[in-house]
Amino acid sequence: MASDSRHRPVETVETAFDIVDVVKHTDGAGVTELAAELDLAKSTVHRHVKTLESRGILVREGDTYRISTWFLDYGIHVRNRHRLFDVAKPKVDELAAETDEKVWCVIEEHGMGVHIYGAEGRHSVKTHARIGQRTHLHQFAAGKAILAHLPEDRIESILDDYGLASQTERTITDREELQNNLETIREQGYAFNHEESVIGVHAVGAPIRNESGNAIGAISIAGPANRLRGDLLTDELPDLLLGATNEVEVNLAHS
Repeated sequence: MASDSRHRPVETVETAFDIVDVVKHTDGAGVTELAAELDLAKSTVHRHVKTLESRGILVREGDTYRISTWFLDYGIHVRNRHRLFDVAKPKVDELAAETDEKVWCVIEEHGMGVHIYGAEGRHSVKTHARIGQRTHLHQFAAGKAILAHLPEDRIESILDDYGLASQTERTITDREELQNNLETIREQGYAFNHEESVIGVHAVGAPIRNESGNAIGAISIAGPANRLRGDLLTDELPDLLLGATNEVEVNLAHS
């Protein structure tokens, strides 16, 4: 019984985070809207939002609460203290300048891909991807590159926990098909994204591995499908990526 209580979630903390999540995804919400969305009493929501406001986590605009910049300081702190950020950033900038496309550095955390840094080339396209975004690993090139280079039991655990939700009609949602794709990625050393996260966008991603060969992150190059195709997509960009990720791995090993 004592062991169970140690692992039981604290409901007030969960409620506070649920409120913050709803406020974020609705870009602002009032007490009535939050109570309806979370199936809570308005008095309960009111106590929570007033506490969150007093701690600077939410800001009030009339009857609406919005996320404050409180999280910005924490997010920048977390990103800047990550070893991969400092080492990979120059190569991401270099690849963006060389390819004129959008380049991302992604890490894995809690089984999700997190975008920690991005650089834009002159012709890069705008997508929904942003710093701090969490994305299912199977839905994009960098994520699949990471997933393919994790221990097998870790891969199975992630797939069991999150399943294979689709982002577009081309997202891989069959487990056997994904496993075959991951095997191909291991053999060639990089992953492709053929409109699996955004229709009209192709990407290639390569893992950044530690001394044990497990992925700690990945770098990807993304661009419009009509531009990233043929030899550019299948040969030239993968060669650039593999050179960049190898350099990052060497620098990480000696930093």
